[in-house]
Amino acid sequence: MNILILCTGNSARSILAEALFNRLGEGRVTAFSAGSKPVGAVNPTAIRLLKAEGHDVSQFRSKSWGEFSGDGAASLDIVLTVCGNAAGETCPIWVGAPITVHWGFPDPAGVDGPDHVKLAAFRQVYEVLHKNITALLALDTAATSSEDLRSELVKIHTANPPIQF
Repeated sequence: MNILILCTGNSARSILAEALFNRLGEGRVTAFSAGSKPVGAVNPTAIRLLKAEGHDVSQFRSKSWGEFSGDGAASLDIVLTVCGNAAGETCPIWVGAPITVHWGFPDPAGVDGPDHVKLAAFRQVYEVLHKNITALLALDTAATSSEDLRSELVKIHTANPPIQF
């Protein structure tokens, strides 16, 4: 299953989700992340958290969603938006007519304060993403219709209490 996680800047939330999907998916999932307006670098606090959680961070980069649309792009099964801006934008045409769903998270990169406060915000997002992704991977996606799968993905995220920094 190919999953694309979108955010505007592709520097924090979408990177965390990409890392988690690729680890938890254990080869059953290939996840990518991208942004509508990539900032060009991964947030240093995201990198710090991913390293602390044992992720190899060498492959992460902030990239445009244009890499995942048009001729030669990988066929996608699911496209997840993780920030409000990306959810509201007009997206490119994705190869494979994927299921699209919004899992909105506040932006931990926007948290001000000392490093431990910033890291705590990133950890909150990481933990809810972990929970959501674990639930998604437990679904029998092959035996579920696209409409029912989309509904399940919405339920997975809305079952969580809202994150507040």
